[in-house]
Amino acid sequence: MAKRLIPFFNRVLIEKIVPPSKTTAGILLPESSTKLNSGKVVAVGPGARDRSGNLIPVSVKEGDTVLLPEYGGTSVKLGEKEFHLFRDEDILGTLHD
Repeated sequence: MAKRLIPFFNRVLIEKIVPPSKTTAGILLPESSTKLNSGKVVAVGPGARDRSGNLIPVSVKEGDTVLLPEYGGTSVKLGEKEFHLFRDEDILGTLHD
């Protein structure tokens, strides 16, 4: 049975990207050089509301690659995969090729 998690409010569900530990030539890289906290946005909540009740939309969309803080977020395990829930304002930025 497949599960789908749709976050509430301004939460964002992210699947962390595991950086490669080897180069294409087969050279092993140390952990410190591959430590970039990034992830792919899997699901996005509708957004938060301000004091007047107006909806403030989330700044990222599904499929975006984002830069994450070193600490924070809530770990969620769905099936065999591990995801992380972050608030929209905790995401540091988006990464583009």
